[in-house]
Amino acid sequence: MKKIVLIVGLVSMVAFTSCKDNASSKIKTDNVAEAAVRDEAAKAVPVMSFEKAEHDFGTIEQGTPQETVFMFTNTGNAPLIITDAKSSCGCTVPNPPKDPIAPGETGELRVNFNGSGQNQVTKTITVTANTEKGSEILRIKAFVNPKGAAPLGPVK
Repeated sequence: MKKIVLIVGLVSMVAFTSCKDNASSKIKTDNVAEAAVRDEAAKAVPVMSFEKAEHDFGTIEQGTPQETVFMFTNTGNAPLIITDAKSSCGCTVPNPPKDPIAPGETGELRVNFNGSGQNQVTKTITVTANTEKGSEILRIKAFVNPKGAAPLGPVK
């Protein structure tokens, strides 16, 4: 029994030490260079920089459609791709650009609001893109007067 354990031990020691001698010779320099290029490209990320993150329509009459444009610039070092833009309500419809925005280029996100609601109304638009954060939040707001209501303030 001792001889079997000794033989198995010697065979395994020879097997494990023989592989380590050739490990460094198995590295291919082409693969190392290719991995370095791939890792550098993975660091390239688009950045979405908006001129403003909120728009106030002021006081509007109920049911009066409104539109605004959120201008942005890709200040990153990779193409910006907007994959989705959703609003917090069906009364607000975002219209993002469909094409990628190159680094340094500008784009615009149109937002239509149908003027529904009453009093102070605030809606959010969530823009999903291939940025590091993954999404941006924009806001629109308005004070909506009921249709046919008298203007607010003192009456003479």
